[in-house]
Amino acid sequence: MDRPVLALRSRCDRGFTLIEVLVALMIMAVLSTLAWRGIDGIVRARDISQAQLDRSLRLNTVMAQWDQDLSALFDTPAVPYLSFDGSTLRLVRRTMEGVQLVAWSLEGTQWQRWAGPVVNRVAELQDSWMRSQQLLGNEPGQLVLLDGVTDLQIQFFRENGWSNPQSSGDVAPATAGGEAQRREASLYGVRLVLVLGEQRLTRDVALALRQP
Repeated sequence: MDRPVLALRSRCDRGFTLIEVLVALMIMAVLSTLAWRGIDGIVRARDISQAQLDRSLRLNTVMAQWDQDLSALFDTPAVPYLSFDGSTLRLVRRTMEGVQLVAWSLEGTQWQRWAGPVVNRVAELQDSWMRSQQLLGNEPGQLVLLDGVTDLQIQFFRENGWSNPQSSGDVAPATAGGEAQRREASLYGVRLVLVLGEQRLTRDVALALRQP
C-alpha cells in the first residue's frame, strides 16, 4: 500500500527539468514582449493625439491673431494699409495708443509675424514700413507662429471677386502734395490658403476699414 505514495513523492522531489524551465522562460519572454508592445502602442497613440491637439490649439490661436489684425485695419495715406508681395503681407492696424505696422511672412516652412512699434507720427510709420522690407528674422517683435507650412496663398476680394493681390486693382487717388502710391481703393476681403502637409486650410475675412 505504501509503494504508490513513495513513487509519487520521488517524482515531486525530482523538480522541473531543464527543458521545462526553458519553455516556461520562453513563454514569459513572449508575454513580456507582447505586453511591452501594447504599452508602447498606447504611449505612442497618446503622444500623437497630444501633439495633434497642441497643433490644433496653436493654429486656432494664430488664426485668431490673423483675424484680429485684419479687423483692425487702418486706412492711412502715409503707406499702403494692406499689401502682399508674394511672401509677406504688410498691414497697418489701429491700437489703443496709435497705429502699428504688422508683417506676416513665410520663411522656409515657418510662418512668422513681426509687429513694429506703436507710433503716432507719419515719419515713424514710414520708418516701420521700410524696416518691414528688411527683416532678418531676429528683430524685436518677430515671432515664429507656426512651423511646417508648405505653402501660403493670399487673395483679395475686390469689386469683381477674388483676385491675385499683385494684379492691377483699384487705385486710390494720390493725396494732395504727396507722392503717387498704389493703394487699394475698394478692397472688401482677404482670403488665406494655408497648406500644412496634407492639411489645407482656407480662411476668408471681411474687411471693415477704419479711417483717420
